[in-house]
Amino acid sequence: MTTATEFKAWQVRENNGEYHGSEQTLTTADLPDNEVLIKVSHSSLNYKDALSASGNKGVTRNFPHTPGIDAAGEVVESATGEPAVGSKVIVTGYDLGMNTAGGFGEYIRVPASWCVAMAPGWDARTAMIYGTAGLTAGLCVQKLLTMGARPEQGKVAVSGASGAVGSVAVELLAGLGFDVVAISGKAGHTDELKALGASEVVGRDVLAAEKKPMLKPVFANAVDTVGGQPLAELLKQILPGGSVSCCGLVAGPQLETTVLPFILRGVNLLGVDSVEIPLAEKAAIWEKFAGPWACPKTEVTARTIGRDQLDEALKAFLKGESAGKIVLDHSL
Repeated sequence: MTTATEFKAWQVRENNGEYHGSEQTLTTADLPDNEVLIKVSHSSLNYKDALSASGNKGVTRNFPHTPGIDAAGEVVESATGEPAVGSKVIVTGYDLGMNTAGGFGEYIRVPASWCVAMAPGWDARTAMIYGTAGLTAGLCVQKLLTMGARPEQGKVAVSGASGAVGSVAVELLAGLGFDVVAISGKAGHTDELKALGASEVVGRDVLAAEKKPMLKPVFANAVDTVGGQPLAELLKQILPGGSVSCCGLVAGPQLETTVLPFILRGVNLLGVDSVEIPLAEKAAIWEKFAGPWACPKTEVTARTIGRDQLDEALKAFLKGESAGKIVLDHSL
C-alpha cells in the first residue's frame, strides 16, 4: 500500500453559509480514487475557479473543496502505465477543480483519460500561461478559420478583450494577420491591448442594447467571450457570411435576439466547448501554441502568484477587475 504524502492546498470551506479559502495541509489519501497521481507545480486562474471559491453550487456541489480547473506537473503514480510515471502532463477541463480536487493543490488524482502530454518545448509554467483560457481562445480562432475566416475579409472583433480568453485571442488573431478590434470595458487597458496587436480598442458601449433588430455591418468575424446582451448586439453587426465564436457568459447566459442576422446575412454562431472535448483536440491546440501560434507577448506579461495571493486574485475575477493571464506557482 502506497504511503500517503502530505501536501499544501488552497481549500475552500463553508461556515454558516459563507465560503472562505485558505491554505490547508492535506494528504494524498484525501484525494479521489483515480488512476493517475500528479505532483502539480503550476495552475492558472479562471472565472470558473472564482465561482467555485465563492460557493457557487452550479460549479461545485460539496465543500470543503480545492478549486483549480487547470493543472500541469509530473506523473508520480500511474495505475494504467499511460501516462507513464515521470512524464509531464497537462490536465484541463472535465471535472477537475469543479467536484474533483483541482490544481490549487500540490497533488491531484485524476483519470488517465484526462491527461495530455506536455507540448514539445513547453514547461509547466508556460502551459499554464495558456491553460483553459488559452485553449478556449485557440478553439474559438480554429472554428473561425474552419468556417473560412481570412484577414482580407475585414475587421475581426474580440469582446471581453482584456480578459484571460480575450487577450490571448487578440494576440493570436493579430499574429495570423487579422485586423483586430478589441472591445473592452476596461478603459485603462488600451495600451496593453494595442501591444498585443489590436489595431483599435473600443469600449463596451459599441455593444450597448439597441432596439433595432439589425445594425450596420462592421465586423467580418468575431470572438465573443461575454455572452448575454453584448453577443446579441454583436450578431447584428457581422458582415454577410461572417461567423462569431461564442465561449463565455459573464454578461449572462440568456441570448435575446432575432433570426434576422442568420437568415438575412447568413451569420454563423459557433459554440465553443473546451471542457469535454476529446484529448486529441486539446493536444492539437497545445501543439499549435507551442509552435506557429505562440503568443510571446502573453507569455512575457503573464503574472505569477503564490497560494497566499489566490483569495485576492479570485475576488478580482468576480468584480470584473481581472485582466490578462495569472499563473499559480506552488513553489512560491
